[in-house]
Amino acid sequence: MRSVVAIILTALTLACDRAPAPAVPASDNEQVVGRGQGKDEWWHSLPRAAWAELTPIAQSFAWFEVFEVRPGVLAIYEPGQFEEVISYLILGGERALLFDTGLGIGDMRGVVSELTDLPIVVINSHTHYDHVGGNHAFDSIYGTDLQYTRDHERGRGHDEVSEFVSEGWIWKETPPGFSRDAFVSRPFTVSQRLVDGQLLSLGGVELEVLLTPGHAPDSLCLLDRRRRLLFTGDTFYPATLYAHLPGSTFDDYERTAERLASLADSVDVVLPAHNEPTMPADELLAFRDAFRAMRGGEAEYVLTDGDREYDFGRFSVLVADPPPWRAR
Repeated sequence: MRSVVAIILTALTLACDRAPAPAVPASDNEQVVGRGQGKDEWWHSLPRAAWAELTPIAQSFAWFEVFEVRPGVLAIYEPGQFEEVISYLILGGERALLFDTGLGIGDMRGVVSELTDLPIVVINSHTHYDHVGGNHAFDSIYGTDLQYTRDHERGRGHDEVSEFVSEGWIWKETPPGFSRDAFVSRPFTVSQRLVDGQLLSLGGVELEVLLTPGHAPDSLCLLDRRRRLLFTGDTFYPATLYAHLPGSTFDDYERTAERLASLADSVDVVLPAHNEPTMPADELLAFRDAFRAMRGGEAEYVLTDGDREYDFGRFSVLVADPPPWRAR
């Protein structure tokens, strides 16, 4: 693996490289729907201040930005597309774990190869398109035994994912050879099935698998008890949480929020899969309280693209209208 000292960029270089130059019209972004409020001209929020606190790591793939979040934990960020996906490379003494493989717009295998020469195992926080885009380039992929996962192993055709690379979704120049018209989510093969509570050893680093359905049936988190880190994927992050998508289940999401809140005293840092790389662990209590408030009818909402959006400050929750707990 390349020396970390040798690949640290200066803050000045980072600032220059990251200055946004939107390639989309500076007008209301009507193309992005079903994603909550605040989506209009979303690219003007970049660069997000949270990233300036981290050490940037040099690599040769312009689509990605890479930062050291903690020793041995690298965030691989894709700010050029609306989802602002974050994948995490977790380094052990014997192998590395790649938690998600991003959108499939950039060469995830290529950037990971520049960051480590350790053997790689991939685990997806769930199998939505924006987290499995690079899976096809890796041989060792662990996933759940749910039919939802098996269905998505088959990939998604252009008609299913073309919206996410259309006008309004991307502001950054895409990599050479990438075609929006040919964009697909390519098939992949899961080589080992995961169960709740399973422990994964990377050599000096141990991660516990927590199955956390709600956002998607196969959503999962990774818990590093020794270092007090919780990788939450799309289950929890500082933006609009999607409990309204096909496969989302409010009851499961509520139970998951309770489970993760019970870990708040065992965790210092939450590492989510979108927008910003870290959140304080006490936000897990706010996450739980939000679902309690929605269930109890105590939370206010607005209608956004026909769905109910409940705002809790640093995050919001989008559910169907009428909400599922009243639609039965």
